[in-house]
Amino acid sequence: MFRKFSVVFLIVAMLFVIGCAAHVHKVGKGAQSNDITMARQWYVLWGVVPINEVDTNAMAEGATDYEITTLVTPIDFVISAVLGFATIDCRTVTVQK
Repeated sequence: MFRKFSVVFLIVAMLFVIGCAAHVHKVGKGAQSNDITMARQWYVLWGVVPINEVDTNAMAEGATDYEITTLVTPIDFVISAVLGFATIDCRTVTVQK
């Protein structure tokens, strides 16, 4: 019985992890230091319509070499799970100079 439960739990856990993806964009030579700026992008209708606009150029503060990462963090997952009934979703945007 425990083995069947373990297999089912593993399959369900894998289904949750499959949807997690990070998009990394390197500008210039990429990140040159550990100076990080973070913002949260909000969407309605399950990610179709953005509510706010995250300006990565402003977050880079004029740097010519930086890296932009967008991903769903565990905090974003919890927020989306709680607000999912209202079709609200979010992602984290990070700029590392």
